[in-house]
Amino acid sequence: MTYLLSRAVLEDLPEMISWEAALFGADAWSPEVMVAELSHPASYYLVARPDGDDAIVGYAGLRADHRGGDGDIQTVAVAPEHRGRGLGRLLVEALLVEARQRLVSSVFLEVRADNLEARGLYQSLGFYEIDRRAGYYQSDGVDAIVMTIALGAPQPGWAVGDD
Repeated sequence: MTYLLSRAVLEDLPEMISWEAALFGADAWSPEVMVAELSHPASYYLVARPDGDDAIVGYAGLRADHRGGDGDIQTVAVAPEHRGRGLGRLLVEALLVEARQRLVSSVFLEVRADNLEARGLYQSLGFYEIDRRAGYYQSDGVDAIVMTIALGAPQPGWAVGDD
């Protein structure tokens, strides 16, 4: 399946908020937090739609300053019927591209210790575990695994023009 990624806009929020509640239950961010997150100047959120469909089936967000430093992947959400198709990987890879464009040197994230699929995805992308936060997910006391990836210095590349 082909997915189209686009920058999230405020009009996407009702659908994102609906998915947030459905996917994360008691750990879901409130609508107010999601509005603040999407509106923050250092935030970069993407939504994913199947090609030819207007429905959002995934979203992900990065918080990173445009002047470099560290970045944080705030969330990655994929509708259950679209898991296992590479959408989570696509979203995270797109966030890492944006992080590099913002001159970010390292990206961090937290993932539930019991979410082995997500942990495997992040490890396959080069993230590694650096810490564990006991009881981080307060609704059920599950630990968070803190992971990071070093992006290194931006590399010069080829530019393609229309000349």
